[in-house]
Amino acid sequence: MDPAKFITKLKIIAGAEAGMVMIHNGIVRNSSRDGRPVKSIEVKVDWGKLSQILADTRKLPGIVAAEAEIQEGRLSVGEDIMFLGLAGSTREYVIKALSSTLDRIKKDVTIKQEFDV
Repeated sequence: MDPAKFITKLKIIAGAEAGMVMIHNGIVRNSSRDGRPVKSIEVKVDWGKLSQILADTRKLPGIVAAEAEIQEGRLSVGEDIMFLGLAGSTREYVIKALSSTLDRIKKDVTIKQEFDV
């Protein structure tokens, strides 16, 4: 996963209509949300649901591009899990859409299992 290439691709897709690009970069951290130590995680992706969520996001007002890259498999602390990028006409549209799209992806697309060894 290359963040510079991801941003360039998103800007090309968005074209001249984009006034803002916003990127979420999820990474593996060394602890769970409840404070337990984490050494690695296993990520599984429902690619069909991801495709549908991105298609839905592209139809939102003010959004001109929505793209994602997610790594599947076993990932260590510090590794990138996901890039989610949205481009739109103004920040009001992009910030709201990125938040809702990310919530949907985390709820319906990715399954993560944490390991402490």
